Amino acid sequence: MGKNYVDIETDQGDTLRYRKHANGRGLIAHGAKVHPSAIVEAGAYVEPGAQIAAGVHIGRGAWVEADAVIGQGAEIAPQAHIGPHASIGARAKIGIRAHVGDRASVAIGSLIGDDETVADGERIATDRRGLRLAA
Repeated sequence: MGKNYVDIETDQGDTLRYRKHANGRGLIAHGAKVHPSAIVEAGAYVEPGAQIAAGVHIGRGAWVEADAVIGQGAEIAPQAHIGPHASIGARAKIGIRAHVGDRASVAIGSLIGDDETVADGERIATDRRGLRLAA
């Protein structure tokens, strides 16, 4: 049986240790909190301080940066990027290659489509079709 962690050196020369999540084998940094029922697929990264709730699904190659919060039952598609300090509401869906910026907020049940960007600090709510609602 192989080791259950990976050490990765940052651009600043620091070494971060990631453990492989039991559901999906994605990499979870020391200091991140991921609910055991969440699925973090191989090739996905969850950085220190991030919080992933029950029932979340994070696709291959997705990146959840430091201190981001992902609500219960949310779906993060492959190659999506969730910026530092961002918050994703429960049951929200983030599309393939979508980018949610630093300190951005996606409301409960919202849909961010493939290749869409939520700007840094932006607060967004959509209906089930992805149409943006007035703030």
